[in-house]
Formats: sequence, structure tokens, C-alpha cells
Amino acid sequence: RSEINLTSKHLKVLDLRLSDAGIYTCEYGTHTVSISLHVFKLTISLDGHFLQNEVPKLTLMQNSTHPLPNLNITLFNNNNKMVRPKLLQNETPQKYTLVLKQLEATDSGTWMCHIRSDSPLINQNISFDVKVLGFQNPDLERKYATADSTVILSWYLNFQQIKWKEGFTGQMNWKQQESATAHELLDFNVTARGEQHETKKINHFRFEIPESKPGSTIQVELSKVHFNHSGQYQCQLAYNGRHTQSKIELVVMKVSADPVGPLSRGAEMTLICQVSSPLPSNAHLLWKHMNGTPIDIKKSKQHEVKVEVKVSTAGLWSCHLIEDNDSKISLNYIVEEAPVWLSYVVIGASVGGSILVFGLASLCIISGISWQRRRQRAKRMARARQYLLENKTCQCQQ
Repeated sequence: RSEINLTSKHLKVLDLRLSDAGIYTCEYGTHTVSISLHVFKLTISLDGHFLQNEVPKLTLMQNSTHPLPNLNITLFNNNNKMVRPKLLQNETPQKYTLVLKQLEATDSGTWMCHIRSDSPLINQNISFDVKVLGFQNPDLERKYATADSTVILSWYLNFQQIKWKEGFTGQMNWKQQESATAHELLDFNVTARGEQHETKKINHFRFEIPESKPGSTIQVELSKVHFNHSGQYQCQLAYNGRHTQSKIELVVMKVSADPVGPLSRGAEMTLICQVSSPLPSNAHLLWKHMNGTPIDIKKSKQHEVKVEVKVSTAGLWSCHLIEDNDSKISLNYIVEEAPVWLSYVVIGASVGGSILVFGLASLCIISGISWQRRRQRAKRMARARQYLLENKTCQCQQ
């Protein structure tokens, strides 16, 4: 594994190993020159190929014929920012083990390990590559949608950006609540050449895989969403028996009225705005009368899933979902005023109904009195007949 340049008298050692450390002596006539070779070996767990949220481990070995020095080790990430790893205790001067933090997809790139010692004087940089396969989405993303709208849920994979040369698989699951059973909506695989294939796994759940979508993206399209579409959508990657995942929580909002229909004069209506799951502490629902005064505002309390407002006049109302003082989505509800003739019809129907009820009640009372009188009359006639029969019997005996 070595070769000598006869012109320059240079010795080249190939495929350097820890065991190559030692003293190398060059003899030329009566001249002797010795050089001490100090060898470092830096290895990274999993060959530098990680999934998002995994924790890498670095091992630095050194070997020399002289007493091994205590090293000062500094790490720099792919953005040349200093990283403070955890140094495992009870290690010998020959071996240093460093544990890093959980990796993110943005940590992919070339890192640097800087080694320093004052005696002997060492000032060495060793670079190493880190590849993190994962999502460009946050770990948990919340997406809001209004009922009957179309929603596209997207997960952006980074395998093309980091030039991942390995094949991996994945799947997308949905469950309506954290404790509910998960349903697999689709699975996919990516080849070593970066070719992506997707397969729909369930038919009763209404969703589509968009035909035209950005590369390295997993997408599903939900048309006319309703409360049953809400819940957690989880995209999972699998590589060499290891897994990482990213979730999108879909929250659906709808508005309704009780009673439904035009608002009659003097009547009252309740407008209801509700969401499919509890909101975070920095979010709330807000009813607002679009052409009204600041008094015409109704705000939900913390973690409430529903807010109601009573309306006695016609107009346009709008329910807003506010998060950190930013309106994420809104739905309008138009309260229409019933025509005057309809109000009269309603009033007439009410009055007519009252008269009808009174009439029926009176008829029932009169009928009851007449029936009672007929019954009493029938009893008197029966007693009279009985009396006559008794008198005739007495006359015959005489």
C-alpha cells in the first residue's frame, strides 16, 4: 500500500489505517531523518445515511507511538455553525464518541470535525457527509378548511435535493382521532434512480391523487370536504427497517342556522359556527356582523369548538377562524328577511291556529255536556220503565 517517488524521495502510503501510525525513517548515506506519523480515523453511524429525527453518533480514533494527547474536538454543521455534541464518558484517549442531536432534513450536507492539541501540536480538519432523508414539512402541520371546499394535502420529500441513491418506501394513513384506528389511504415507493410510484389502497374514502404535481411530492386531493374528512393525515417513510413520519391535522369549519329559513318580523334566529376538533390555545372562532357595529361580535372561549350568536335582524354575518391574530379561513351566512306577506301569513296562521284550537276545545266541552245530559235522561227513562213494570205486576195479583 505504499510507493516511493525516487525523484522527490516522497513516500506515499495508500488506504491509511490506524495501524500505520509510527515512526518512519529515511536513511541516505550517513543521513537519517525520522518522521512520526499520527493517524486519526473518524466514523459516523449508519454510514452517514439517516432518517429525519434520528440521532447520529461519531467515533474518533487516534494512534501514535508517542503518548496519546487529550484532544479538543469542535464540530461544525453544514452551515458552518458550531454544534455542541454530547461526549460519552469513560472513553480512553484513543477513542472519543460524540452523540449529536436529532437531525432535521435541513441538516444534510458536509460537516467538519476540527481536532486540536497543544502537545504535540495538532490542528486538523476532517470533513464528513451527512444525508438526512425526510420531509420539508413541519413535524405537525395544521391545515384549516371550510365545509364543501376542495383541499390538497402535500408532503414534500427531499430525496432529490440530497441525491439519495437508495430505494425506500412509504405510506399515507388517516385517522379521525388520536385514539382511533388508522386507515391506509395509499402507499408509494421510490427507486434508487429516483422514480416515484403510488398506489391507492382504499376506495370508500373519497380522495384523488392529482395527476400533475411537483416532483418529490406526495399529494392527496379531497373535494367537498366535510366533518368526516377531518383528523390526522400521516405520511411515513421506511428505509432499512427504520421509519420517520410527518403529520397534517385537517380541521374543518361549517356554519348553520336554527331555525333555517328567512327571518320573520319579531322572530329570532341562532347562527352556529363550529369546527371538527378543538383549537389550539392561540386560536378561536369569531362571529362578526359585516355591516354592523363592534357590539355585533361574538368570540369563542379557549378550546371551544362552537360559538353561537342570536340574530333578530337580517344582514350578512361572517365567522372567522383566528390564529395568532391572523384570519385563517372564514364562512359567510346571509340572514334574509321574510317578505311582509309571509309575516302576515305566519301571524294569520298563528291566530287561525289559536282560534281553531279554541273552537275545538269549545266543541269538545259542548259535546261532553250534551253527552252527559243524554246519559242522565236515559237513566231517568230506565227508572220510569222499571217503575211502571213493577206497578203492573201488583194489579195482576189483585
